[in-house]
Amino acid sequence: MAEGNANFIHDIIDRDLENGFSDRIHTRFPPEPNGYLHIGSAKAILINYMAAQKYGGLFNLRYDDTNPAKEDDEYVKSIYEDICWLGAEPNGGIFYGSDYFDQCYEYAVKLIKDGKAYVCDLNQEEMRAYRGTLTTPGKNSPYRDRSIEENLELFERMKNGAFPDGFCTLRAKIDMASPNMNMRDPAIYRISRKEHHRQGNKWCIYPLYDFAHPIQDAIEGITHSCCSLEFENHRPLYDWVVNNIDFEKKPHQYEFARLNMSYTVMSKRYLRQLVETNIVDGWDDPRMPTLSGLRRRGYTPSSIRNFVTMAGISKAYNLVDIGLLEHCIRDELNTAAPRRIAVMDPLKVTITNYPEGKVEYFTLPNHPNDESMGSREVPFSREIYIEKTDFLENPPSKFFRLKPGGEVRLMGSYVVKCEDFVKDENGEVIEVKCTYDPETKGQNPPDGRKIKGTIHWVSAAQAFDATIHMYDKLFTIENVNAIPEDKTYDDYLNPESKKVYANCKMEPSLKDAKPGERFQFVRIGYFCKDTKYDNVFGSIVNLKDSYAKKK
Repeated sequence: MAEGNANFIHDIIDRDLENGFSDRIHTRFPPEPNGYLHIGSAKAILINYMAAQKYGGLFNLRYDDTNPAKEDDEYVKSIYEDICWLGAEPNGGIFYGSDYFDQCYEYAVKLIKDGKAYVCDLNQEEMRAYRGTLTTPGKNSPYRDRSIEENLELFERMKNGAFPDGFCTLRAKIDMASPNMNMRDPAIYRISRKEHHRQGNKWCIYPLYDFAHPIQDAIEGITHSCCSLEFENHRPLYDWVVNNIDFEKKPHQYEFARLNMSYTVMSKRYLRQLVETNIVDGWDDPRMPTLSGLRRRGYTPSSIRNFVTMAGISKAYNLVDIGLLEHCIRDELNTAAPRRIAVMDPLKVTITNYPEGKVEYFTLPNHPNDESMGSREVPFSREIYIEKTDFLENPPSKFFRLKPGGEVRLMGSYVVKCEDFVKDENGEVIEVKCTYDPETKGQNPPDGRKIKGTIHWVSAAQAFDATIHMYDKLFTIENVNAIPEDKTYDDYLNPESKKVYANCKMEPSLKDAKPGERFQFVRIGYFCKDTKYDNVFGSIVNLKDSYAKKK
């Protein structure tokens, strides 16, 4: 995501700098540590980070840990790792919402003293009934006119644990007739006896996000608080908090459309469910849209940054084609990934006129278009493996691979001709017998006959066994936000999202592949050595770029 890429947020910043509203730029990313970051989080991170980078400002990471119910240190650690991996190290510092609990409490007391907050004994159901609807105003709580002294005493007792969870809340006193539902005396503190991952049991009351967030922004000196569009209706409350606490330097909130990607669920709640029910093998499962999953899948930080840039930043809802994300990593790996040979579904080929026991080596380039990437030696012998799909007993017309009586070039080596084949008791071909033309080593047949097909292969004696995981989309529905009311995400889980090939044959050089190393397996796709399981290679993306053809 280049610093020069303009968007409407940069236009706002340009205007604010020009008008003197800001003399510096300070942004933040405020994730709640209740799950792992996903591809949608990457957009929010990069919008805030790149704005700070472009204008020479600061970028904070602030954990929104004001709700201890689902928060955990595991998520705190993973969030920081993902942000650093993405290349958005927080040069403004790392903070926690819980760092400001004392100040939030003091500001709540100030609101009470100013007559702008009150303790309310309505339960959740009653509060909803009093709130009204989009077309009818709400009703004042019967506790709205408590005296300042009574509210101060009750709030102190809330803090000291005098009341059970949910018994009462502290609410801002704004306007129960406001057309904006968020301004109808919203709760700003609630009672919750959940142990906090950092504060322990120090507090039994916690500020709500809409109250705590603008305070945190103001304390940290945030100038542009950029968030997704669902918070647009919360902006008046954000401004109300900032204005009524009388901060000298007031941050402002700006909204952008969140990332929606085809065939992808962004709900952390549901992603957690997939993990907890073992539908996937963890938050970093390569089929997950989490940054840790994409990293394990083999995606690079630069491919994700390019994806966010190409997807664009706007205020309008749109569904981004997952093919764009695949295009970005494919485009990068086409240049960067060394080529290797792997046979996923092996079929034995015996070259009957090749000397038994002989092994020769062919020099194959690591990249056909980049000599600087060097080459490696690939062994060749009498017995090799090819893909089962590269031989057909009764092929259709224009089948240019191996067939009875047909010739094909073995990539980088010889031309072979199918003379015979062997079937098992079930009628399945288990071996093909060929002869090779020694005059075709690294060249076309001297007699001028045309060889139209080229297939890949590995030498049987030197190949090693490995497992390949082929990944597909986790969901079968393109727009997961348009699921019918009588259906759930579970109804659209793709049973073919992971296929395991346990008897693959690999060229010897792949034995030394390091976890996370990426390759193009010729004629198959791009793959990554798995970082969790030994001797496993997972698919990153296939070779065919359907997205590029759409453009």
